[in-house]
Amino acid sequence: MVQSSTQSTALGIDAEQYYAGLDSFSVEPLWRNTDPRLLPTEPKSRAVPHVWRYDDVRAQLMTAGRLISAEEAERRVLMLINPGLAKKVETANNLYAGIQLVLPGEIAPMHKHAAAAFRFVIEGSGAYTAVDGERAHMHPGDIVLTPSWAWHDHGNFTDEPVVWMDGLDLPLINKLEANFFVDGPDRLQDESRPADSTERLYSTSRLNPAWQTWDKPYSPVINYPWSQTEQLLKSALDDWSGSPTDGLIFEFTNPNSGGPIMPTMGAYIQALPARTHTEAHQHTSSAIYHVVRGRGQTIVDGEVLDWSEHDTFTVPGWSVHEHINTENEPAILFSHTDIPVLKALGYYQERACPRQA
Repeated sequence: MVQSSTQSTALGIDAEQYYAGLDSFSVEPLWRNTDPRLLPTEPKSRAVPHVWRYDDVRAQLMTAGRLISAEEAERRVLMLINPGLAKKVETANNLYAGIQLVLPGEIAPMHKHAAAAFRFVIEGSGAYTAVDGERAHMHPGDIVLTPSWAWHDHGNFTDEPVVWMDGLDLPLINKLEANFFVDGPDRLQDESRPADSTERLYSTSRLNPAWQTWDKPYSPVINYPWSQTEQLLKSALDDWSGSPTDGLIFEFTNPNSGGPIMPTMGAYIQALPARTHTEAHQHTSSAIYHVVRGRGQTIVDGEVLDWSEHDTFTVPGWSVHEHINTENEPAILFSHTDIPVLKALGYYQERACPRQA
């Protein structure tokens, strides 16, 4: 105390006067910080577990289809906003999801952006997404990629509405302040390759075209068709029990590298056998799930999320969670995550936990 008083006298100020004057220099003393988010003992996401009921979202989307033209909207999408992140356009930390409607005869014009995206088709067959000159025809359960900086447009020349879930890394790219957006010179792209050609070329995971060169960080495949995914799940359910925490889970991969489809997002499909109750675990990655088929529950940090076909729900990073298939048939979940980013940076962790129920 004597030394402190002597120092204060020598400086002509006391400690409180010193602290009060720091604001003018835009600095703050670390030793007085009381915000636990600066150095937490473990991660705690601001995102919360949440379920978006498809019937509710679809009803609002169809109302938008009657009220808002394709020209007015350009992309007629209802964004899924996490209640814990309500001031941000985020479904989970680093991840975005929205439900998009394209009515018969409509075109969503071409553009490109730094953010990477995919489309998971929920209902309607025969619409297309064009990516860098190739059209991919879309059917329920397909996952169609529109990678970073790829020109893309959508069209529906069928007689039925088409609905899909958009998944993007927008929150991550915007946090990095690295996003760009460019409108296309025309509404539609010229077709430079036959429709669905990459789907046919990479139709088996065991054979890749040796004459093709590919140096981009994302998959060369545009469409991962449900017809192949469903067959794989059926075979696996006959032969395997899968993971104790995730059931029979498969990752959509880049056939050239064997890694994730995109450097910022991973995509997975999993089957939970009838009446399965998985073990609980937690991981630093966030996940957005879409229910392809079935009915069940996911318990997230003690909160029970009931889900059924076509619902979407989110599990924040480092949340303890477990899945329960409440029915006598397999449940199928599609998910996308930020695992590739966390693994690339060395921040991915996962650990087993006691069941919550």
